[in-house]
Amino acid sequence: MYTPPHLFYFYLFLKVVSMAVHGGRIVAAISHAIVLSVFVICPIAAWAYEETTVSNGGTVTGTVQFSGELPLPTPFELRRYPDQVYCGALSDGSGYRLLREVTVGAQQGLKDVIVTIANIEKGKPFELTETKLEANICQFVPFVSVMRELHPLTVINLDPVSHDLQIYERDRDHVFIMFHRPSLTKSGTSDTIHFTGNRRDVIMQCGMHPYMQGHGLAVENPYYAMTGLDGVFTIKDLPAGSYRIKAWHPTLGEKVQDVTVTVNGTTSLGFSF
Repeated sequence: MYTPPHLFYFYLFLKVVSMAVHGGRIVAAISHAIVLSVFVICPIAAWAYEETTVSNGGTVTGTVQFSGELPLPTPFELRRYPDQVYCGALSDGSGYRLLREVTVGAQQGLKDVIVTIANIEKGKPFELTETKLEANICQFVPFVSVMRELHPLTVINLDPVSHDLQIYERDRDHVFIMFHRPSLTKSGTSDTIHFTGNRRDVIMQCGMHPYMQGHGLAVENPYYAMTGLDGVFTIKDLPAGSYRIKAWHPTLGEKVQDVTVTVNGTTSLGFSF
């Protein structure tokens, strides 16, 4: 039976006080508290995503579009940073490297949007086992990555220059470093993704080349998609039911809709940023 956290901790407090008053050892009280915490926490952990066979699943498809004036890229003067000749291979021709964080296709499709289905406890196999990206001509490829909690993130350096790799988890109010590699060389690096709290948003940057930035979002189930220049997304094999679908862009924010999926059906919807 699930016990609300505040009631659980209040119960532990009373238990410790009771045992202390009646001559019990504090160690015994703490041990009892640990046993209780395991008993209560285990059912919560059991709510993790469960893989199963999905038959007659439905599909959600749609388009993410951008409207309005496109944000200008951020310019960085190459002469102010190391490796200006090599990194300048992607310059604007006037000595500046441009960081473009919003990319839109010919039909106003918004690129680099991660679309997810929230709160699915059971469904198709979760095949994302590792996130891989490259440092290539002083940029992260891809610019936006899908990640998974407690799974590897591997960064390979294809450049002949070193990078100061910094990866942070963030929410609306805080930024916390996840790991730091002061000298990302040819051998690259790999580490396990571990978030704290409810954070799922990641920003990556190079301390030597500030125009070298990237983003990531951790997903909790295999029902996700990322848009290309056409802005199109498709998520298949969804068990029939009602869900909340989210469209996330690293700099433009998040849009949310509710969607109903039917057996063997296809539901279409759209998002606009």
